[in-house]
Amino acid sequence: MRKLTLCSLMVLAAVGITLVNSYAQAIEDFKPSSLNQPGKEYPMVNSEGRVRAQISAPDANYVKLDIGGVKYDLIKDENGVWTGESAPQDEGFHYYQLNIDGASVPDPGSLYFYGASRWGSGVEVPAQDQDFYALKNVPHGQIREVYYYSKTNNEMRHCFIYTPAGYDTNLSKRYPVLYLQHGGGENEYGWPSQGKTGQIMDNLISEGKAKPFIIVMDNGAWTMSGPRQQRPAQGEPWPPKNWAEGFMNTLINDIIPMVDENFRTLADGKHRAMAGLSMGGMQTKAITLANPGIFSYVGIFSGGSISVEEVQNAAGFRENNKLVFVSYGSRELENRRPGFGGDPKEETEKLKESGINAYFYVSPDTAHEWQSWRRGLYQFAPLLFNN
Repeated sequence: MRKLTLCSLMVLAAVGITLVNSYAQAIEDFKPSSLNQPGKEYPMVNSEGRVRAQISAPDANYVKLDIGGVKYDLIKDENGVWTGESAPQDEGFHYYQLNIDGASVPDPGSLYFYGASRWGSGVEVPAQDQDFYALKNVPHGQIREVYYYSKTNNEMRHCFIYTPAGYDTNLSKRYPVLYLQHGGGENEYGWPSQGKTGQIMDNLISEGKAKPFIIVMDNGAWTMSGPRQQRPAQGEPWPPKNWAEGFMNTLINDIIPMVDENFRTLADGKHRAMAGLSMGGMQTKAITLANPGIFSYVGIFSGGSISVEEVQNAAGFRENNKLVFVSYGSRELENRRPGFGGDPKEETEKLKESGINAYFYVSPDTAHEWQSWRRGLYQFAPLLFNN
């Protein structure tokens, strides 16, 4: 809505014109989100992708729905129940929370997911292409919860490991492995839960579009040592130099040996891949360039790209690499900040021209969000372990 002066408002009021909200009236075909707690009606989503929240808080002075970086006012009825909805959201999964009198809290109606460095609420906006991660009557693999000891960190750690259908019946078969990393503010629960990894792989394998392989989803979270700094610190690059070394050491010295010892893997670099989203994609880039003999397939989802110069400076990468896959949401590319790294599409095309087996994928009408990364995995997985 255009800004109006006080004088204009007085004129409008004088002639009896009523001002309305800046967005159109919502279409009243709301349905409960697929991620609601059992028996809970709210949050709801309509055909426009608007999210409607509701909560009983009779003593509250105000309640807002906080989603997509925007806060929307909820309205209280005579029973103290607050209700309101957002503007249309992109298809797919979204974190959200409620703000009650200034306190940001999870919605008691939704299941909880780890993102933004906290357990909070999540809502699913149905997508036109959601069939590729739908739960279907096909052979299903297992996502196993694994605890192990890390000598590198002198602590117990936790990860999830996907094994494809048939893993426990054909005991003579060995499998390639993909190490798949989450983004910043998330953890090892991200890919199995928000990412729908099991459903995506089960469907691809059952349709003959991807080869069966194991997927390891571990916690790659990191913190800076020393006093808290600006991001980035004045005059310093971001992320800081050697920021990925901690997880790299854990991955190479603890996680990979643990997986090769306890699962039937093809334990060599030719049958090993690494990929990640956002921060996990940046980790993937740093780790695979530094260890070209350990990984042959690289996937970077919304986490930068690899340049020809970086390949030239990474001894052995060109000789050992079988695939570099880079993907982004279309809205990410449209809104890229000037000077924020090289153009990922251009760099990937140059990489392909230089002789690397490189692919670039764009998720339509999505931003830096899980639908972009689900689609990235769906496009990436069929390209793995075919050489």
